Amino acid sequence: MKGPRTMASSSPAASRSETSPTAPSPRKAVSAAFAGAFIEWYDFYLYGTAAALVFPQIFFPEADPTVSLLQSFGSFAAGFLMRPLGAVVFGHFGDRIGRKNMLILTVLLIGICTFGIGLLPGYEQIGVWAVVLLLLARLVQGFGIGGEFGGGSLVALENAPTGRRGLMGSFHQMGTPAGLLVSTGIFSLMQLLPEEQFMSWGWRVPFLISGIFVIAAFLIRRSLPETPAFTADADEVRSIPFFSLIRESWRNLLLGIGARMADAVTYNIINVFAISFVTTYLGLPSALILVGFTISAAVQIFLLPLFGAWSDRVGRRPVYLTGIAICAVGGLAYFPILQLNQPLTTWLIIVAVHAIGTGMMFSIQGAFFAEMFGTRMRYTGLGVVYQSSSLIGGAPTPVIAVALTSAFLGSFWPAVIYLVAMCVISGICVLLVSDNSKVDLSDTASITTRRAKQVRS
Repeated sequence: MKGPRTMASSSPAASRSETSPTAPSPRKAVSAAFAGAFIEWYDFYLYGTAAALVFPQIFFPEADPTVSLLQSFGSFAAGFLMRPLGAVVFGHFGDRIGRKNMLILTVLLIGICTFGIGLLPGYEQIGVWAVVLLLLARLVQGFGIGGEFGGGSLVALENAPTGRRGLMGSFHQMGTPAGLLVSTGIFSLMQLLPEEQFMSWGWRVPFLISGIFVIAAFLIRRSLPETPAFTADADEVRSIPFFSLIRESWRNLLLGIGARMADAVTYNIINVFAISFVTTYLGLPSALILVGFTISAAVQIFLLPLFGAWSDRVGRRPVYLTGIAICAVGGLAYFPILQLNQPLTTWLIIVAVHAIGTGMMFSIQGAFFAEMFGTRMRYTGLGVVYQSSSLIGGAPTPVIAVALTSAFLGSFWPAVIYLVAMCVISGICVLLVSDNSKVDLSDTASITTRRAKQVRS
């Protein structure tokens, strides 16, 4: 269903010239994008770490240790259930009325819920209601996160000139390793407390600190104008962008979801699951991995812009496929190296698979996926691709890996095979996607024409 045209201009280029004075500076655009990504991923890494090390004792203390861990990871997965819905709802309004207001709402929902988790009483204080409140906060949080990636990416991408989107989009993605670096660093500092104090109040501090971050992100985003690509677009407004997406771009939607599976599964195997594996089955300290990911996040911050700029030169597919290959090969070596209990080799394999392997994919995902869809479906398409892959590939992965390891008597190989299989699927999907890296994002007709030609071929 389509509504009236929103612009009388016959030329996107002409419209851009009229609206360009209101466009934010590149620095302000990437700062706004970075701020939201930082909040999103600070929460993601923080909750994943707490789900492995703290929540089984705080919120699920009455079950067998393995069952408690599965229940805790189940709460981790619950947030993913709301992400596709958030992507559709925020994408709907972001594609119809604009990006700006959606960006403010998403960052507030995420930050307030993260802060609220730090205030929750545990199971010993209020029983099952502690679990209910934790799940409620996680669901609302997931709803907000569902709309964040699409809007945050487009702030950077729709303000970027053609030929520089990979680079500018990578600055948005830098919020991910920055969130990991800060959340893991603060959590590690809190772990230096005596065990009793850490389990009593120390684990709450990283969640409460998120309140400071969300205020800063809100202040940055509230003064943003609308993106030039949105205001310049002369395409017809879709009454329900999600239905139009399914009807007009279903192929790219499925390929985008498949392409991201390698990234989603790899991270959750080598970090969230691996933390519980080394402590439960190998009897090693969790710091072995936490320190490694702190180092890797610092390295990745510097690598992401390089990968983004590289994709502007050679196209998105070569960079993305290289990242997939590194994750598949690195995944085979990852757990055997962890068993050596050698910090240096452990940290090197984490940097190789995480900073380089997933970094090559993650740095360009915003640009790669955004270039699959026209402007009036882009917020929805970008969000649905990203969040659906998170739900399918990210959410169940820790639970699947724990269940496989338990079923095969502590062997990590079934989880590794699962990782490699997802990498193969993602590689096939990437090969089937056309490269629109040189197309202007305001030129919806050009993207649509390329998509139609690809379907006919």
